[in-house]
Amino acid sequence: MKKIDKERLLLGIAAPVLAIVVAFLVTALVLAATGKEPFSAFGIMFDYGMKSDSQVYILNKATTYYLAGLAVAVGFRMNLFNIGVDGQYRLAAFFAAAVGGALTLPGALQIPLIILTAMIVGAMWAGIAGVLKVTRGVSEVVSTIMLNAIATAVIGYLLQQGRLGHLDEAGTKISTKPLPESSHFFEFPTTPSPVWGFIVVAVVAGVAYWFTLSRTRFGFDLRTVGQSGSAAEASGVDVKKMVITSMLISGAVAGLIGMPTLLNDSYEYSGDFPVGIGFTGIAIALLGRNHPVGIALGALLWGFLERGTGKLEFEGYDKEIVGVIQGVIVLCVVIAYEVVRRFGLKRQQSKVGAELAAQAARNNDQQEVSA
Repeated sequence: MKKIDKERLLLGIAAPVLAIVVAFLVTALVLAATGKEPFSAFGIMFDYGMKSDSQVYILNKATTYYLAGLAVAVGFRMNLFNIGVDGQYRLAAFFAAAVGGALTLPGALQIPLIILTAMIVGAMWAGIAGVLKVTRGVSEVVSTIMLNAIATAVIGYLLQQGRLGHLDEAGTKISTKPLPESSHFFEFPTTPSPVWGFIVVAVVAGVAYWFTLSRTRFGFDLRTVGQSGSAAEASGVDVKKMVITSMLISGAVAGLIGMPTLLNDSYEYSGDFPVGIGFTGIAIALLGRNHPVGIALGALLWGFLERGTGKLEFEGYDKEIVGVIQGVIVLCVVIAYEVVRRFGLKRQQSKVGAELAAQAARNNDQQEVSA
């Protein structure tokens, strides 16, 4: 058993490592084809990415990316493609900011209320796709894409002066009413800038994700439905209920994505609130193989790439290189996982064949001895 566990661990590590190595090789070829020195570019990235201010930036970025990866991973483990995480977290952050700006309560009540509002809104928005899937057979991919567009329209309609929008004193920016001081989440006093305290919530969410999926009956049922819905239903699992529940949980986690920015940085929702994090979460969940530790490493890698490649633009490199690296990594991850999966399956088949042959040989020997 120990040998099998070690082999599985090595195969699990081999896929992302292989993907990242190949991605950097492909990126090096692209840089060389454009007349740029690839090793110089990578040196600039690593040097800049290891600076103290860059490390703080990476940790803060990774906090939101990690939550996005968890939200997507919940759906993936259920064999659901919740591509609507982007709309869910933006709508959740908007309403959470509106509620937080309208109230002035002690921090012990204000902050949990804002977070709870975001999780409820995210869960409800994702739940719509779950209900449509089990009642009308609508693919969650189609419904969540449409819900992303609807979420954008709802925010655009409500974020106007006279509705939930608030015009700043300069008269140039419309946002929700700024959150009171009691809504500001704690920070770790690092230099030159602080690390957002919401990283603690992200860690707790990761532990809860691992415990729920690995140590509870619900997690077992969820993984069973993801592997074979018909088999799970035959064993007594209510598949429709699991689909809706999984989408609700995925949406609730998605509601947390915008909270680090809202409670640790912007303290309001405006037109420049970060967008596209939900789609980044898809790549990070793939890179991390839906495992909480793997997702954390993927989030840190993504933050590092954004920070490091940002410096390349000032050194004369094209700013699109970050997109090339990230896109190649995602492509290589998919290919590497399939290659490793087939290799592992072939290894298992070889072992089973060898064991059966050995057993047959032993049976023949016993028969000869008896004769």
